[in-house]
Amino acid sequence: MPSLSGALNPGVRKREVFAWAMYDFANSGYTTVVLTAVFSAYFVGAVAGGAPWATLAWTASLSLSHAIVMLSMPVIGAWADRHGAKKRLLVICTVGCVLSTAALSQVGPGAVVLGVALIVVSNVFFSWGESISAAFLPELARPEAIGRVSGWGWSFGYLGGMLALGLSLAVVLQAQSSGESAAQFVPKTMWITAGVFALASLCTFVWLRERAQIGGGRVAGLEVWARLLDTYRQARRYRDFMWLMSCAVAYQGGVAVTIALAAIYAEQVIGFAQQETMVLIFVLNIAAALGAFAFGHWQDRIGHKRALGLTLIGWTATCVIAALTTTKGGFWWAAAIAGVCMGSSQSAGRALAGLFAPPSQLAEFYGLWTFATRLASIIGPLSYGVISWATDGNQRLAIASTGALFVLGWLLLQRVDVERGREAALASA
Repeated sequence: MPSLSGALNPGVRKREVFAWAMYDFANSGYTTVVLTAVFSAYFVGAVAGGAPWATLAWTASLSLSHAIVMLSMPVIGAWADRHGAKKRLLVICTVGCVLSTAALSQVGPGAVVLGVALIVVSNVFFSWGESISAAFLPELARPEAIGRVSGWGWSFGYLGGMLALGLSLAVVLQAQSSGESAAQFVPKTMWITAGVFALASLCTFVWLRERAQIGGGRVAGLEVWARLLDTYRQARRYRDFMWLMSCAVAYQGGVAVTIALAAIYAEQVIGFAQQETMVLIFVLNIAAALGAFAFGHWQDRIGHKRALGLTLIGWTATCVIAALTTTKGGFWWAAAIAGVCMGSSQSAGRALAGLFAPPSQLAEFYGLWTFATRLASIIGPLSYGVISWATDGNQRLAIASTGALFVLGWLLLQRVDVERGREAALASA
């Protein structure tokens, strides 16, 4: 990886950063293939038979999984901090997501209940693992380089998403040339995604070190929630972290819409065929990887807040173009802007959360961050599904309303003071 000199904390080896980034590489296939490009459209069109409630059922399933994560992750994060067990929990979450993703291969037309159950389980394990992995970031990177290292992880992650999607696309094209139906070739893509996740994550478990100090003692759920409530009561002390979380609830809701519904919108509104949608998402991942890598370096220079604000403007433009365009070419423009903003906005947000987290409470504060992002993942897709269902399938109106989430996120971001937030975190060390 370039420019590592001076970016890492004392004692951190280069291969550890590679191993940490490999987890982003490993798990990105799940979001790319399962949530975005393949299984989402398959669930709505084939499993649910294109019923009027199908999109709402999909978004409600994701919202349920995010609600579970939102309520459980702070407790899990606090337990991991107390016991120095982030890596151990990461292994458990990975195994759970890999097995449940492979099990999605058994979901055929009409198996709505099984599909919903497996999506909920797999997304819960994925989200737990994503949050635990993020909590390693401040242990690896120096504060002045945290955006750069975060960007490496996101950009590397999109390469993993492209690998899983590229292999899946090859299978789909071969299957369609042989006259196979979606019910025959979609299960194969689930096995590919699970396999890439399992194999690529091995690097993480071999080389990434657990640096958290074991605090000892038992962590009870009520005790953790009391502690979290106490953190919220200290909002004056951590007010910039709280403003950042409020901002994340807004803009991450919009990002969640893109992840959960891009393929559905492309196929049902714009008229893309499934293989065209997969190519679209593949190119979007290239743009996202380049955006995350470039912004990771740029945000350390211009400031994480300014970088995040610029991406939110780009996201708003994406929603406007997607809502107004009636051509595939126009939607390609929207997808290109979304791709650049996708990794950049999430990388910048993750980096800011790391700067505002007290060093002794990294997993707990990233648990709070996950609480905010999962709340966003409930609000965004569920509001989209409700608007679409209530307006007889008017997804153009639903995507236009998503733009308002990014505008709100930009307004809330203006209340964040990065220097003040970092000082508050260090004062708690």
